[in-house]
Amino acid sequence: MIDRDGYRPNVGIVICNRKGQVLWARRLRQNSWQFPQGGVDLGESPVDAMYRELYEELGLERSDVTVLASSRHWYRYKLPKRLIRWDVDPVCFGQKQKWFLLRLNSESQSDIKFNSRGEPEFDDWRWVNYWYPVRQVVAFKRDVYRHVLTEFAHAAMFSRPNRSYGGYRHNNKNY
Repeated sequence: MIDRDGYRPNVGIVICNRKGQVLWARRLRQNSWQFPQGGVDLGESPVDAMYRELYEELGLERSDVTVLASSRHWYRYKLPKRLIRWDVDPVCFGQKQKWFLLRLNSESQSDIKFNSRGEPEFDDWRWVNYWYPVRQVVAFKRDVYRHVLTEFAHAAMFSRPNRSYGGYRHNNKNY
């Protein structure tokens, strides 16, 4: 489903832990890291799409997370010309995204499962400093990430008891 301007409706998901770190996931067989995201199906609400993508990409259920915030508006990014598929109709020039900030209710590493449904989108993940993704995401998503994390900063930082801004955690190791 592409809108009249050539943008695909999509949801983006920022998951934080109680330390204020965010979940950073590596795309399958690539050295490309990002927040989980996915398209909104025809007739589906952004909230329903978020929960569906949460399960499809990370194996997490509604009960595994608490919704802390959602973006006030839809953020857009244009795809680089090399990624536009000109042979499909309608042509998709980018994504418009409604973003959600979630807190993982459990600190258990085993809650996250990439193969919960079909071919996984990710093959690794880690906890990173809240602002780390802005510097590390692919360039064409950078402005959206900066705006989203700025919008969510208050909810992310003040919904937790401990303010730790350290590096990232993966498999109970600090990096």
